Amino acid sequence: MEGEEGLSTAAAPLSPAQAAVRLWILRITGVAGAALFGFFFVLTFSTPQWVERFGVDFIETHAREKVESSIERWKPVWREGVAGRVAEALYREKQAEIEQLKQQFKNGIRETWATALAEIRDLDCECREKILDLLETGTAGHLLSLEAGSERLTAFIQSSYMEVATELKRDIRIFTATNAGAFILLLLVSLLKPQAVRHLFVPGLLLVVATVVCTYGYIFEQNWLLTVIYGSYLGYAYAAYLGVVFLFLCDIVLNRGRVTTRLANGVLDTFGGAVASLTPC
Repeated sequence: MEGEEGLSTAAAPLSPAQAAVRLWILRITGVAGAALFGFFFVLTFSTPQWVERFGVDFIETHAREKVESSIERWKPVWREGVAGRVAEALYREKQAEIEQLKQQFKNGIRETWATALAEIRDLDCECREKILDLLETGTAGHLLSLEAGSERLTAFIQSSYMEVATELKRDIRIFTATNAGAFILLLLVSLLKPQAVRHLFVPGLLLVVATVVCTYGYIFEQNWLLTVIYGSYLGYAYAAYLGVVFLFLCDIVLNRGRVTTRLANGVLDTFGGAVASLTPC
């Protein structure tokens, strides 16, 4: 009797009207999320300069960090053999002079910074194509020289700027494509397995939370959002978050939502049975 009573109260089925409403909410969420992130993904190709305009402060900050770290890490390249060892010994003897040269180089960077960025932000400037060619061939790193003149200083600043902008554009494409893919998957599962409507609310809710957070970041905290996207630990955490959503959806499609059922019922048990528990779909 107790077992039968427990089964009868475990999962009261949704009425057809309730199930239909939840399915439409899920499907609308899937379409809206896929459209939102898909739009920004396409925008990075149709209007690539949008990334630079959107993240101008972020790009400049990281470009400055890249320039300064490159100067601090700079060391001459020695050849192997006796000549290389002699050159290394001379370098150590001249360490104080080299540090002075580094400081002069930093001063030159500060003086050239505004002009160099103004040029590289001009979409019609030929310097953009030259710098992109250097980045593609992997020769941009050779621009750093402590005996550099003003032209080389400018090119070094611009290459650092374009490198950050290019990396950010790539990461935004990965970020938006991944989010759009998650919403498309939610939509497809809601169409293919409508009987799993209760289970789909778990990954659906996670995706909605992610979208709200990203929208807030876009409107109010642009640098924070770009930090999440731009190859950081936060970015990896967000990827893991979407991975959890993907695993929930896979469980619903391939495993009848058994894992989702157990996890959801564990949460529902905290309500003391006030909420009907789930069963595998």
